Amino acid sequence: MVKPKRLLRLLLRIIVLGSTLAAVIIMATSHEKGTFFALSYEAKYSDTPAFKFFVIANAIVTVYGFLVLFIPSESQLWGLVLALDLVFTMLLISSISAALAVAQVGKKGNSSAGWLPVCGQVTKYCNQVTRALVAGFIAIITYIILLLYSIYTFLNPLLGKNG
Repeated sequence: MVKPKRLLRLLLRIIVLGSTLAAVIIMATSHEKGTFFALSYEAKYSDTPAFKFFVIANAIVTVYGFLVLFIPSESQLWGLVLALDLVFTMLLISSISAALAVAQVGKKGNSSAGWLPVCGQVTKYCNQVTRALVAGFIAIITYIILLLYSIYTFLNPLLGKNG
């Protein structure tokens, strides 16, 4: 029978795996053609380095999350997993921060720099980017909960406390 602690950790890891995978798929498939006056253009995630970073970071965390599912619960690797969880949490936070900054400029523009908002012309693309960012936020929040829970379960025996 699976212990409740293991079940919670497994559930959190599956949520992270699903949300990072969803973020990758949604962002990687985001594209739309638009026109501005007589100018035709295509908006796609690969045109923006911050969006590429977001996709790559989430893809790396997805692969890592999948591999961690196969580590036995009695393995000595869980100390390393705890450290890697921290590293990948920081990677996700930095990637979503960069993507969110670019998305904000795409939505609102920047009058000081002379950048016009583009979401009025490519609403489908912007909506898809928003969905990818929401999936990324779900992954980050879940990863932080997982990280705090892992730290607690890792330190609890070291502090001599039961339970």
